[in-house]
Amino acid sequence: MARILILTPQLPVPPQSFTGTSQGTTIRNFNLMAGLAKRHTVDLLSFRMSQGGVLARQEDESQAILRRYCRQVVTDLPRVRTLRRRAWDTVTTALPDMALRLDAPAMHQRLSALLAADGAGYDVIQVEGIEMAPYGLAALRWRQGNAPLLVFDDHNAEYVLQQRAFLTDVRRPARWVAAAYSLVQWQKLARYERGICRAADRVVAVSDADRAALLCLDPELEVTVVPNGVDLDFYRPDAVAPAPELGPHALVFTGKMDYRPNVDAVTWFADAVLPLIQARVPDVHFYVVGQQPHAKVQALADRPGITVTGRVPDTRPYIAGAGVYVVPLRIGGGTRLKVLEAMAMGQGMVSTRMGCDGFRFTDGREVRFADEPADFADATVALLHDRAQAAALGQAARRHVEAHFGWDAIVPALEALYR
Repeated sequence: MARILILTPQLPVPPQSFTGTSQGTTIRNFNLMAGLAKRHTVDLLSFRMSQGGVLARQEDESQAILRRYCRQVVTDLPRVRTLRRRAWDTVTTALPDMALRLDAPAMHQRLSALLAADGAGYDVIQVEGIEMAPYGLAALRWRQGNAPLLVFDDHNAEYVLQQRAFLTDVRRPARWVAAAYSLVQWQKLARYERGICRAADRVVAVSDADRAALLCLDPELEVTVVPNGVDLDFYRPDAVAPAPELGPHALVFTGKMDYRPNVDAVTWFADAVLPLIQARVPDVHFYVVGQQPHAKVQALADRPGITVTGRVPDTRPYIAGAGVYVVPLRIGGGTRLKVLEAMAMGQGMVSTRMGCDGFRFTDGREVRFADEPADFADATVALLHDRAQAAALGQAARRHVEAHFGWDAIVPALEALYR
C-alpha cells in the first residue's frame, strides 16, 4: 500500500453527484483517485473556485464526498490574474500561461506544510495536468532519500493543442492576433512540458498519440499510456429515458462550452455542416449541451434548428435521445471522454478523425469518420435515415468500450508505475 498525494487543478467532483458541472479532467481525476483509494492511502491537494454562493456550497458538498476516499482534502483559492497581467506575462516571462494560471503562493505554503508534516511520508506525489506542474517541481526540493516518487499525468500533450490552434488561426486574417498568441504559447509550452517530463520519475499520457507527441520533445523519455475511461454502469444504453423534447432527427454534442476546441467544433458544424443536413432533413435539430457557453456558442441559439442548453443536471438524457451524436472537433488533444460516454450509451456517432484522436476505432465499425463538411453531412444523413446502421455502430461501440475503457481495468496500469 502506497501513501499518495494527488495534486489536481480543481476538485475532482464525483460525476454522479454533479453531472452537469464535471468536465474531462475532473472525471479522470476522480476515477483515478477513487480507484487508487481502494488499495492505497490518498491525500488530495486541490483548488476550490469560490468563497460563497451556489458554487461554494457544491464544492463543500464535493469535499464531503471526496473525504470518503481521501485521508485529508486540502484546498485554497486560485490567484486572480487579469487579462492585462496575462498579456504582460506573455511578453516578459519564458513560462507559458498554463504554468502561471494556478501558481499561487498560498497553495505553495499548503504544499510545504503537507510535505513537512510529521508522519506524512508520501511514497508518491501525483501531478494531474500541467497547470499543477509548478507544485510538482517545488516538491522535488523536498525529496530526501527514496521518497517520494513524482508522477506527472499529462492530460494532453499541451504544446500540440497550441500548435494546432496556431495552424488553424493563421489561415484566417481575422484570427492573426489569436494565431500570434498560440505561436508564442506553443514555443513556451514545448520547453516547459519537456522540462516537467524530464524532471518527473514517471510520465503518463492518455493515448498513444499523446505519447508520440511527448517523445517528439525528447526521444529518451519513458512515457506510459494510461487511457481515459468511462463508468460502464452509469453510462449504459438503458441508463435513462431520452430527453422528451428531442425528436427522431436530433443531433447532439456535449461538452464544456467555453473550451476553445468545443467552441470551434460547434461553430464550424453550425456554419459549414448543418445547412447541408437541413437541406435534406428539414426537421433536423442540433442540441449543444454543456455549461458556460461562450458568446459565439450562445449566438447560435438564434438560428433555426439549434438549441444551446447551457448547464444541464445530467447530459445522459440528451445523449440517449440523439438520432446521431456528432463530434466535429478540429483542434485539441488527449482522448475525449464525451466520445467514450456516447459510445458506452450505444449511440451512433459521426466524428472528425481529430475528434477520436488517440482511440483505435475503425471507420464504419464503431464510428463514421468525416473531415470535410459535405462528407460529414452525408454520413450524418445516412445514419438518420438508416436506423439499423446507427444501432449497429452503437452496439459495436459499446462492446469496444466495455473491452478497453472500464476504470477497473485502467487504474492497475497506473499503480504499476509506483513499483
